[in-house]
Amino acid sequence: MALVLLHCRENNKAHNTDEISVDRLIVRRGKPFLLTLQMKTADMSALDKLEFTVQTGLQASEALRTKAMFRISPAGLANNLWNASIQEKTVSSVTLSVSSPAEACIGEYSLRIKTASSFTCDNKFILLFNPWCSDDSVYIPQESDRREYVMNEHGLLYIGSSDYIFPKTWTFGQFEQDIVDICLKLMDRNLKCLRNKEEDFSARCSPIYVSRVLCAMINAQDDGGVLHGKWCGDFSDGTSPTSWNNSVQILRKWARNYNSVKYGQCWVFAAVLCTVLRCVGIPSRVVTNFQSAHDTDGNLVVDQYRTERGHIPEKEEDSIWNFHVWVEAWMRRPDLSGDFYDGWQVVDPTPQETSNGLYCCGPAPVKAVLEGHVDVKYDVPFVFAEVNADIVNWMILSNGSKIMLNSDTCEVGQNISTKMVGMDKRSDITASYKYTEGTQKERQVYKEAVKRGTKPLSNTPNSPPGSRNLQLKLVEVSKSINGKDISHSLVLKNSTQASKKLQIHVLAQVMLYNGVPGAIIWTKEPETLLLSSKEMSIPIQIAYPCYATLLGRNTIRVSAVVTDLDNAGVSYYTEKDIVPENPKLIITTKGMAYPGSEMTAEVVFDNPVSMVLTDCELTVSGSGLLVDVHETNLPSIKPNGQIRVLVPFMPYRAGARQLQANFNCNLFTDINTSITVDVKPANQAFSI
Repeated sequence: MALVLLHCRENNKAHNTDEISVDRLIVRRGKPFLLTLQMKTADMSALDKLEFTVQTGLQASEALRTKAMFRISPAGLANNLWNASIQEKTVSSVTLSVSSPAEACIGEYSLRIKTASSFTCDNKFILLFNPWCSDDSVYIPQESDRREYVMNEHGLLYIGSSDYIFPKTWTFGQFEQDIVDICLKLMDRNLKCLRNKEEDFSARCSPIYVSRVLCAMINAQDDGGVLHGKWCGDFSDGTSPTSWNNSVQILRKWARNYNSVKYGQCWVFAAVLCTVLRCVGIPSRVVTNFQSAHDTDGNLVVDQYRTERGHIPEKEEDSIWNFHVWVEAWMRRPDLSGDFYDGWQVVDPTPQETSNGLYCCGPAPVKAVLEGHVDVKYDVPFVFAEVNADIVNWMILSNGSKIMLNSDTCEVGQNISTKMVGMDKRSDITASYKYTEGTQKERQVYKEAVKRGTKPLSNTPNSPPGSRNLQLKLVEVSKSINGKDISHSLVLKNSTQASKKLQIHVLAQVMLYNGVPGAIIWTKEPETLLLSSKEMSIPIQIAYPCYATLLGRNTIRVSAVVTDLDNAGVSYYTEKDIVPENPKLIITTKGMAYPGSEMTAEVVFDNPVSMVLTDCELTVSGSGLLVDVHETNLPSIKPNGQIRVLVPFMPYRAGARQLQANFNCNLFTDINTSITVDVKPANQAFSI
């Protein structure tokens, strides 16, 4: 029997997979890899009789492109088929270059080689997408983009609101050794595979199909996927979504027994999908859309309702999320006409609406969203509405009737954000989703979307006559800090030549980030006279105890309804979402950083309030630094007290690594920080 040497270390390094392993063969399609056969002399003299068989999946077949049989061909023979050519030959061995098609199915393969006298045993290898290969449909031209969107195991997510944008550190960890197997298991357990394994394995040549399948498998809504979603209530039977900062921990927990992990919200769903897509070789990035619309009826208009005193009904069909997070995946779209729709595609695993019967969204071409081409696959109408729906605000009167307060064509889709390439900074990519608000081009695109859509739509009504006679604006007086009183003001300006007698209703209400209203924490209802052409300010002071135990991931929405008492039926409305900035968490490290060295992280947190902090939890993680997430339950922290935690760790992979810490307690959630640890190769340990 011939002996096969797979040259795992050399091949994996050449294929940019050595971060996953150097002990098993993991290669990318469309790029040759080397293997050496050590054989008997008789077999060495009959190399032309060598027969190779590669196959993936059950009942593999050449017709389905899940199996290929081939022989040695002349070096340099260009074709898009599996092939092998001789690189080097000795008396007892031959080194071969084996190439896969750039459109081969990804997954785990078996390789069997038949010599003139015997078979080799099956050799296993994994084949991934190849963004370095120009013939692969996930090819992305810039090396800096490949480093960021395929190779980077750490990143930043953006949360908060359009006026208060905060970064959240995240460990993707796509090259942790077991993650590639978990990703393949995810594909094997998807509903399409369970219904027809042969067709599913055959379709794994397409990143369109693979991204769609993985998108559905990240949520547990209909297929036993990775994460249960939960947006309010008690999280004690699982993990609060704000406590996660690491995809690896979630995927490993799912893979133990294939039970869905509790709990996730949009940024968690998106970050885990980003990990999985990067692992299989699809360039991807996490994107946040602030003021994100959820248009349930598909008419591209979000109707919002308020009572005469500004209260928000408990349940609205449409909603505006403070932010929503999804993934963009880079690929060509040969299923659509030409190459216009190639590039970034929205893939959203948060279970909001079904797509062809499954809870998934996309891939939706970002270019289709930009141009209003809502008749393009997949789910473009839903994404278009998220970034460009119009808003109509209504007042519900005491008799049940309603009047329109105003309309807004600009509010939805603000500061669409992702991490900058090669830098820990925010990149605003709003212009890739829509033309500048208020321009003629933006309105033309909106009308184009309406024309191509399948839902009936009347024109968005204009704001009622006289709505510009009184201008309202909510202004921040001092920076909003979680743990301190909040100070804003309502500024009113009378643009008419007549005085106005006004009834003012101002309230502050806790809002879940997905637009669901919570407790009212502050109100003020003065009646005033505003003289002609004058301006006045109404102070808004929200004491910390009013919101201390309610905030969490939520925001504070301050809204004002102002009624002109001299003009029946004329009211004015404005609102502002406030996200107070959390206190700081500090992390430092001690020790020399190289694989196998003993290091210590110190995490420090100062309690900024005169209240006891309870239920304190700290998690520390870092791909290449800690094999498992370090979780610590901490004692209560006294008012204005401090806590210091020492966490020992031992780096196990060289390179720039990110150590992350996340702190949660009864009053503060998702306080996170990170530090870069430059781990030198082991052979440089004594020169540090």
